[in-house]
Amino acid sequence: MDKRESVFGQIIEQGILPLYFHPDAGVSWLVLQALYNAGLRAVEYTNRGETALENFSHLANSAVKKLPGLMLGAGTIKNKTDASAFINAGADFIVCPGMMEEVGNFVHGHDLLWIPGCMTTTEIICAEECNAKLIKIFPGSLLGPAYVTAIKEIFPNLLFMPTGGVDLTEENIGGWFDAGVAAVGLGSKLISSELLEQKNYSEIELQAKKVMGVVQKIKQDKT
Repeated sequence: MDKRESVFGQIIEQGILPLYFHPDAGVSWLVLQALYNAGLRAVEYTNRGETALENFSHLANSAVKKLPGLMLGAGTIKNKTDASAFINAGADFIVCPGMMEEVGNFVHGHDLLWIPGCMTTTEIICAEECNAKLIKIFPGSLLGPAYVTAIKEIFPNLLFMPTGGVDLTEENIGGWFDAGVAAVGLGSKLISSELLEQKNYSEIELQAKKVMGVVQKIKQDKT
């Protein structure tokens, strides 16, 4: 199995993709360790600050040595230049906030998973034509589960992952999975600014374990 397929499979298997950024490399590493200790093996680190690339490089290098099996992706990638920089820094997959064909072609050229962000059916069609397999529905807070329900039958060969607007409750997550998503993206609801300020990494780990349990229960109930 190549890296693209293994990352894709891991995200679908765990059912959630945690995403975060912190300007401090040390804090970023401790959060990554907490998520790993919770059992997560695919994590997105977002390109949302001046230190993002430097931090990512540190995380990727350390993960190879200390977190076996972790697949670390770069998120909020908006152009080919950034995609190239993060791939060179060790990114295992690339997540975009929008649908950029140039980025998709570049990432696929490196045999890596590309997850484009889409809001409209036109964008999803473009993403499908660019050989995307997993679509980030963004912003999920505006579109909601009903949107996924409405479009899912049009795209039988694609899987969907909402990001933004996903809460930690079984009711909310269950609503998304009932609509037909394959995974959910979780950012500040899971890795809150409050927990980061408190440096409460044990609580981040606990929350991640709880959410994983919720997702696995929902998935099992559907089988």
